[in-house]
Amino acid sequence: MAPGECVDSTPWHDSAMQDAPLHQTPTHPYRWWLWLIASQLLVVCMWWRFGWQVGLPLMVATHLPFWWGVLWPYSRLYGPVLNRLPGDAPRVWLTIDDGPSDDTLALLNLLDAHEAQATFFLVGARARARPDLVQEIVRRGHDIGNHSNTHPQAWFWALGPRRMRREISEAQTSLTDLGGRAPRWFRAVVGMSNPFVQAPLRDLGLARVAWSARGFDGVGRSVEAVMADISPGLSPGAIVLLHEGGADERHVEVMRRVLDVLHARGLRAQLP
Repeated sequence: MAPGECVDSTPWHDSAMQDAPLHQTPTHPYRWWLWLIASQLLVVCMWWRFGWQVGLPLMVATHLPFWWGVLWPYSRLYGPVLNRLPGDAPRVWLTIDDGPSDDTLALLNLLDAHEAQATFFLVGARARARPDLVQEIVRRGHDIGNHSNTHPQAWFWALGPRRMRREISEAQTSLTDLGGRAPRWFRAVVGMSNPFVQAPLRDLGLARVAWSARGFDGVGRSVEAVMADISPGLSPGAIVLLHEGGADERHVEVMRRVLDVLHARGLRAQLP
């Protein structure tokens, strides 16, 4: 297939119908408040009845599930998250975070050469700086997803409701304008999703995506180390987490090897 040739002729609205069962937006983004209030009322009652020796440990214990919901990328405490494609069809979903970047064109060329498709989870500010790359991703038949507006990786998990909504909605507006269609998938920065993520996802029609296969390629590891971790997870239904950007072409080489493994195992990289 020649570079630039679209690998999928399915109309956008038809594709949306096909992945409807996978695309789950939050329906009750504030339900967690009920659990929090109920648990803390229990703490107050037990503290009053038995003193701090019981009340304090209970307070700590009742907060742990809420922290787990933030820190564990697969947690569904606050809302739905997709981390694997259903069924045993020989397909995987390649997802590429943190772009667009200097790696984007090379990654697109590799995907074209393997007749593979991917979703690029883009950062709004970086997309506005390189609109041509956003348009090229879409032109070549790939998908774009929302990966926040400024990628605040150190503090995304702790953002309050106003800043969280701004991060998601501003990225959504930019990517819609640049790509010509609204992203339908969202990936939390560093995978952490606090309670305030759910309301903007519901309002914007976004579904959260995690992963089932990763090699921690975003933290400066060697290609060999990345492949050693990611290869066992390259199986039917896998959602593969990859990254782009950086001073070297390490991410491009990781993609090349991942595509080679998929080919050897008879797996196709397709959009859901």
